[in-house]
Amino acid sequence: MTPEDFAARHPRLVRLSFADTLPGIRAHGLLPARDLAARGGLDLADTRRAARLPVRLPDGHRAWITDNRPLSERKLAGILDDDLTPADWMGILNERVFFWTNDRFGRTNLTARKRLGYESEWHVFDTLRLLSPVWDRAEISAINTGATVRQAPRRGRDTFAPLATLDYDAWRTRRREAGLIRWLDAVQEVTVRGGLPQAADALLDVAAA
Repeated sequence: MTPEDFAARHPRLVRLSFADTLPGIRAHGLLPARDLAARGGLDLADTRRAARLPVRLPDGHRAWITDNRPLSERKLAGILDDDLTPADWMGILNERVFFWTNDRFGRTNLTARKRLGYESEWHVFDTLRLLSPVWDRAEISAINTGATVRQAPRRGRDTFAPLATLDYDAWRTRRREAGLIRWLDAVQEVTVRGGLPQAADALLDVAAA
């Protein structure tokens, strides 16, 4: 699959960001939790975070590392493949930046943020401009990899499918053919391993959430 192929299917990607963090994104791009913590002088543990963590970058910009309250380490232990531990999975998530293909997938997250008193905003990106420079690190997932609520699906190293080598039709049918689901898969998350330093160049819109 090429960036153009994927962008034709999903021309826009969205991200729910904390309010007032856009200046930092314009200066530093988007960073995964681990890199963001390191730049702020924090040692990020691969464990569940019950609350967001404030980060002050060396140039004074403010950022937040989001909580991962929807994850249960106890539940994770029962649904992980490839001999992964809950700490392994938390580490995998901490190395990625996450997007949705539409804001519908983020509504539950937004409700939880409001309940915690967090102020958020939607950031909408042009898919082609965002992913083309990092295509070799871009991946997709058919599940919400950061939650274990309700009947959480199993997950492992192949949960994140690299877009650069993807057979999209085979990916859509893989779990159905394995008897895990009855339907064709669709993209729920788009992730990038590592940072996106030029993310602000692909930003199309900022809207209050």
